[in-house]
Amino acid sequence: MEKKVLMIAFHFPPLKGSSGIQRTLKFCQYLPNRGWNPIVLSANERAYEAVSQEQIKDIPPNIVVKRAFALDTKKHLSIKGRYPIYLVLPDRWFTWFFGGVIQGYILVHRHKPSILWSTYPIATAHLIGYALHRITGIPWVADLRDPMAQDGYPENPLQWKFFKWIEDRIAKYASAVCFTSPNALEEFMTKHSIVLDKSKLQLIENGYDEESFQEALQYLKLNPPNLNKPTTLLHSGIIYPSERDPEPFFKAVSTLKKNGKLNSNIINIILRATNHDDMLNGLISSYDIKDIVILAPPLPYIEALAEMLCADGLILFQAANCNYQIPAKLYEYLRTGRPILGLTDEEGDTALILKRFPINMICNIASSKEIESTLFKFIRQLKDFSPISDMAFELSQYSRQQKTYALANLFDRVIK
Repeated sequence: MEKKVLMIAFHFPPLKGSSGIQRTLKFCQYLPNRGWNPIVLSANERAYEAVSQEQIKDIPPNIVVKRAFALDTKKHLSIKGRYPIYLVLPDRWFTWFFGGVIQGYILVHRHKPSILWSTYPIATAHLIGYALHRITGIPWVADLRDPMAQDGYPENPLQWKFFKWIEDRIAKYASAVCFTSPNALEEFMTKHSIVLDKSKLQLIENGYDEESFQEALQYLKLNPPNLNKPTTLLHSGIIYPSERDPEPFFKAVSTLKKNGKLNSNIINIILRATNHDDMLNGLISSYDIKDIVILAPPLPYIEALAEMLCADGLILFQAANCNYQIPAKLYEYLRTGRPILGLTDEEGDTALILKRFPINMICNIASSKEIESTLFKFIRQLKDFSPISDMAFELSQYSRQQKTYALANLFDRVIK
């Protein structure tokens, strides 16, 4: 019998996004190689903050993709940017639930999938998965990825209760629950130990896609980088004001500049596609480092990978309040083979992965003094850097293909 999976995912092309969008897309590309045919239920593109046709070509032509009615409360239902809390329960895209359940039921009737799979970080996706599971009885796999209801997140108590309610339904009714970091899995297991069958939990991290990197290398052959430039450090992707607060880093750069240890002839620090340029511009100006720290606009995905490959070093921000989360970008950073400066907490899951590769350095994201000394040391060591030849085997475990095979094996166990 043909094995099919209905994949419920808000983040799917033509959504314009970062590495996070790659998870569902690459699963769709590689699952057929393991005997599973995906059917994708996503949201109407009107609900996306920004769209791009760039990765439409990466959707396999034989994959069914249906987009259900959805609105963004902030964009479509607010008055002067204000809206009542019940319009964002569980999130800004709650309207997707109604269209998603209807369209999902039609897809179930038409294609008869063996598995339902829903993925975070849009909580409404899990709500749709839960509803379809209860209506149809089809086994449900929840790709929780990161913790949902956490201490202090969401900030609104009513929204937190809604998140907790969904999380409780996942623990009780899902046939399997997937996570992208070990501590997220452990926390979920501890919180739901009374009702949870521990054998249902599965670690399937994010990863890098080798085919995309081969495209990036081909791009560089056609567009060779400028070699006559200062040493370049790159952060590629969103910088969240709280979870990835860059102010201590800016302070450290400013101090090094005042002490004559850094200038624009020595180093360029590029912050690419931060999504918070206005806020960061103010900080950069206040620390008088605009000549060193450069805010840059988003690039197409393959070009963004090519830029990572050309950077002398890569920067990663991840605060202690995200110790149970690992940025999807980290795996692409690792694949470049470039040294990574991890501004994070030593006890977090992000640091644990960085420590597996000796070319990386870690320092406390909240300590400008520690960043100052580590950054200066990091830049000096870049001059003597030579790629490590034996990283391939260690890296291979993080390939998107390997992660897809793990997911397919999980599906096979669920339907036995």
